[in-house]
This record gives sequence, structure tokens and C-alpha cells, in this order.
Amino acid sequence: MKKRVIFYFLTVLMLNFSCEKKEEPITEAPVSTSDEVNHFIWKGLNLYYLWNTEVTDLADDKFKNVTDLYSYFKKYSSPEETFNSLLNKPGIVDRFSWIVDDYVALENSFQGINITTGMDFGLRRYVSSNSNIYGYVRYVIPNSSAESLGIKRGMIFNTVNGIQLTDTNYNSLLFGNTASLDIGFANFNNGNPLANNTFYSVSKTEVQENPIAISKIINVSNKKIGYLLYNQFASAYDQELNAVFNTFKSNNIDDLIIDLRYNGGGSTTSASYLASMITGQFTDQVFTREVWNDKVTDAFSADSFTNNFVNKITTSSGASISINSLELPSVYFIVSASSASASELIINALDAYIDVKVVGTQTVGKQVGSITLYDSDNLFKSGANLNSKHSYAMQPLVFEIKNKNNKNYPEGIIPETNFTGINMAENIANLGELGNEDEPLLARTIQYITTGLKGSAKQKVYYQTTEIYNSKLATPANNTMYKELKEN
Repeated sequence: MKKRVIFYFLTVLMLNFSCEKKEEPITEAPVSTSDEVNHFIWKGLNLYYLWNTEVTDLADDKFKNVTDLYSYFKKYSSPEETFNSLLNKPGIVDRFSWIVDDYVALENSFQGINITTGMDFGLRRYVSSNSNIYGYVRYVIPNSSAESLGIKRGMIFNTVNGIQLTDTNYNSLLFGNTASLDIGFANFNNGNPLANNTFYSVSKTEVQENPIAISKIINVSNKKIGYLLYNQFASAYDQELNAVFNTFKSNNIDDLIIDLRYNGGGSTTSASYLASMITGQFTDQVFTREVWNDKVTDAFSADSFTNNFVNKITTSSGASISINSLELPSVYFIVSASSASASELIINALDAYIDVKVVGTQTVGKQVGSITLYDSDNLFKSGANLNSKHSYAMQPLVFEIKNKNNKNYPEGIIPETNFTGINMAENIANLGELGNEDEPLLARTIQYITTGLKGSAKQKVYYQTTEIYNSKLATPANNTMYKELKEN
């Protein structure tokens, strides 16, 4: 049986640490909420942050007492500034820690619930302009404003509320607090879009996106190929994902394609479940290894930071459900520059055991993970004295994750370079229909499976520029890989 790791060990560590740090009582003026948030930020990062020893202000002896800490951080005008001041070379070493002012929105986002128009899109520069930006619809979320209006994958837009999108205004125009956007669409025109007088007024509403966007079986060349477009590792859908694999299993599929091209990551537990569904012959063997900071590492045995393949899903109610495993010797993944975190994790982890091939372009390169910290006595939401004066929470990087051979890809997974496969980008002028056998990336992967051949030379698209942003990055749970603090 797989060793069961109780992540409540972090609670014990926090309580022990709190007992060791004897803070002097506060005798000055009443403490402000900002002071309390700053204290929470420092306390959480001091204990859990992966690079806590690299940041001078996180040293255990930095402050004589809590009053000294309050005084020191008053120089920052917001919790966000305090948080960023305590990161290790933000944007260079630490590219992925963040803080939110609404932890309910963060928790919802982890399960695919976001305020959205329903357009999942990427943004690129015009070929002939250094400042103008256009968007292209990657897919449309069901039960959203965009779906009701008939907006489709592949549509191009370049204005919002009559204003041309640029590299300085796209954030405020697309991701501001305005509840309704008048989107102006355009013809692609080889990467220099021209308005076509088509306008849609889309509304932002709360929508829950099912990450299992498409699951089907493709019959071709006497093969049954399972195909899954999976857009987020969201634990609320683990059982539904297992049901998909039951269908694959009952139909005796020969090969499997997992499409992660728009999957920015999510729960490491969900990743281990998916890996165990693909395989099944490695139960109790090492799936991943985690590296935490010295404070956490020194408190527990080495095997506390090892995660194994499993044969059961543990539900939110504590029940166990058998995993539908395919026991495949190989798997194919489709990826892109939007594939990150848990998406990269599962590819890397499986590569140590079975034949993994990858089709697409270089992934983000995020081999580090986080936990959610709250302002309570033990920094967990379930902890005593959860501060009701604010709703800030942190998602700091706290561990690096590797496969059983202690390998990962901090620069990203690159098909044909550091991973077996095909380097092929999506063509904005011809995206195709997701899940259709003629969709370019899927078609090339099917060809790869059925013939063993990679096909024609690397696709060169001269009229499309590098993607500078995408709509998923604007959600609270953007590009995250997180550990859920529960029994596993």
C-alpha cells in the first residue's frame, strides 16, 4: 500500500515554530489591519518560502519583536508592496509567487470558477507594429456570454470599446472592472488585422469551466486513440476525469493523446491521479520528489517529501474510489507556451517510466510549486483566529518538484530538443476545430502515432509574432502548481 502522507505536518511545524518565537506584547497604539497583514506576510514567508534564507528581511533575527516588525513595514503603501519586497529577485529567480486580496476568488479559480466573458484568448503584436496588439480566440467556455453570442475559436479582435489594443492599454481595457466590453473583430490579414465591422458586446459573469473540455475516441488505421483536451488540474473534477478513463478502458484504446496546450497547471494531487490513470502498473512507486526549505526539511523524514503513484482517488468527503488505469506503455502530449506547472510535471514524471512523446512548442518552465497561506494562527484557513478584517491570502513558492530521477525542466519542455517529439506551433490563420481529426496539431499527432513518422519539416509561420499574454494569466489561479493541504 502506498505510504499515506499527512500534510497536516505543516500545521505541527507552524505551531512548534510559534512556540519558539516569543514575541513581546504590544504596548503602543492599536495595531492597524495593514500591520496585521504585513505580519502575516512576513510570518508565512519566513517559515515556508523556498528561498527564505536568500532574503535578508526574512531572517529569524531581523526584528527584535513584533512591534519592530510593524514599524519596519510601514514604509510600504500596500500588502502587495510588502510581499514583493520579500521575494527573491522577483521576475528573475521568483517568477511565480503572488498575493491576492480575495482568497474566495482564488479558491474558486482553483476549481475553474472565474469572472469571464467566456473568451479564452491569446494576445500578440501586429507584425508591422511594435505597439499594436490583437487577440485571437483559442476556445469559448460553455454557458458564457461569448458562447451565447456565437463567438468561435479562431476569431480575431483588435479593439475594445472602440479603442485599438496596444501593449500599454490591453490590461486596463480587457481585464479592468468593466462588466461589459464592446469587442471589435477583424480579419487576420497576415498578422496585421483589419477591422471587418463586426462587433459583439460581451458580459463578464461568473462561470465555472469544466477542464475536461473534450474527450473522445478516434478510430483510424485500425487503432483506437483516446483523446482528452484537459485545461486545468482542478480537483473538483477528479472523479469526472476518472469516468473518462473508464470509457477509454472499456473501449480498449490502443493509444492516448492528452492535450495540455492551454493548461497552465493546478493541483499536484490531480496530476498524480491523471498519471495513475494513464499507467496503473507503478502503484506505490515514486511519482515525484519535492525539495522544501531547510526549516521544513529538517523537521521531517526524507520520505515525507516523496509522492507515489496511487490506485485510489480520495474525495473531499474522505471516501476512496478506485482509479481506472490503462496501464499504457506510452502516451502523447500536445503542449504550447501556455502549458505550465502541473502540465510539465506529469510529462516529466511519466517520462521516467514510460515512452512519452510531445508535440507542440516550448512550455513555460515552472518546476516550482506553492501552497495557500491564510492569516490565522497556523497560516491555514482551518487554523484558529482566522483574521476576519481582511481576505488576503498568499500563494508563495515553497517547493521545487522533480521526477524519480531528480530531473526537471526549469527552461521548459522543448519538443525535438530536450524531449522526443515534434516542434510545431499553432497557426493563428488556421487554428482548426479542437478535437477534430483535421485540427493541425491533433492531425500531426495522429500521424505520428499511426506511422511513427514526424511528417514534414518544422512549420514556419512568418506572419505571426510571439504571444505576449493570454486570458488565463489574468485569473487568480494563473500558471500555478499547488499542494492541497489535506490527507493524500
